[in-house]
Amino acid sequence: MKELLLSRINLPYLTAKTLFAYLVLVCLATVSASAQFFPNQEVRVANLPSLTAPSAEASAVLATALEIIIQDRDVCCGKDSGLEDAVLSAPSSLKELSAKLQGKHVLGDGLSIVVQAWYFPKPSLDPSVVIKTLMDQQPMLLKWKSHIYVLYGATYDETRTYDGGASQFVIHKLWLLDPHYSDQRRETELNATDDWTKIQGILALTVARK
Repeated sequence: MKELLLSRINLPYLTAKTLFAYLVLVCLATVSASAQFFPNQEVRVANLPSLTAPSAEASAVLATALEIIIQDRDVCCGKDSGLEDAVLSAPSSLKELSAKLQGKHVLGDGLSIVVQAWYFPKPSLDPSVVIKTLMDQQPMLLKWKSHIYVLYGATYDETRTYDGGASQFVIHKLWLLDPHYSDQRRETELNATDDWTKIQGILALTVARK
């Protein structure tokens, strides 16, 4: 296709602008032939509990956010739960929380759990990790402007290659739950008009009983 089109163009009379436009056209044709583009896709984690923090204290908000994600009272985060100590220590960052949660914890009945925690600071955030975690129906913790939210959904574009390579994602909006509130302020979002540079990290968790 490229050679055919070039043969029909009088190259000495091409301006730089015309040549650039032509090359862009060729590139777009190549991409469209090798990939599929799916704009404005949505993914959301379903059936999350409607829990509200009993106070504005950092430990109370964090405990409620984790209870929304984990949904097991023996594990998190009340008295004698497996993660009670980690939450009451009021870690100052998601990175510190990740370190405290990672590993084995003993429940009140003497049984144990193993927590795997993945912390992603802002510079290393990978859209594909966020989207695929949500597709697995796993909500996450997100810290934005020093405030803890439950990340439960996203709006995104996806590009799939025909050769079976990994899909590429561009996130346009993140859907969040604010554990502070039980009214219309509970559901919020990060969109194109917000300052995404204020995201301080994302934390993903899995819990397995042993």
